Amino acid sequence: MKNILMMLVALLTMSQSACSQKKESKDMNKVLVAYFSATGTTKGVAQQLAEVTGGTLHEIKPTQPYTDADLDWRDKQSRSSVEMQDKSSRPAITDKLTNMQDYDVVYVGFPIWWYTCPTIINTFMEAYDFKGKTVIPFATSGGSSIKKACEDLKVAYPDVTWKEGKLLNRATKKDLEDWVKK
Repeated sequence: MKNILMMLVALLTMSQSACSQKKESKDMNKVLVAYFSATGTTKGVAQQLAEVTGGTLHEIKPTQPYTDADLDWRDKQSRSSVEMQDKSSRPAITDKLTNMQDYDVVYVGFPIWWYTCPTIINTFMEAYDFKGKTVIPFATSGGSSIKKACEDLKVAYPDVTWKEGKLLNRATKKDLEDWVKK
């Protein structure tokens, strides 16, 4: 009888251990969907992506919001034009994450500006330690590809584990599900 009781206790202990290991492995892939959106287009995609991945949504907010005049790419003196011409530009951000260490996969979204990512993305990338994380860029654009943005990010942050980025203009929930599965 004593042996049977000891075996039952051992089985119960192993069962609880296996269950907690499953929960830990599931929690190990915590996802963050961080995005900068000047006009709301990238925000919409980021919201859908967070829903599809079950990830946490985080807006990369500039301390000084962009106005329509700031975003006028035809005006060489507009804020966005000046920032994009200055490779060292790092627009300040608010609402900094205090728990970046909790995430294993970070999707970083942005609109394409001048064929690459806005300099505020560099501010975000330099604000955190991405060691041990997988970072996946995504973007929206009126006509440019994401290729140069991805290349620029890989060059600027060679120690980051990058996965292939994707342009997600007019992406449906199904498109996002298919992409995330890959």
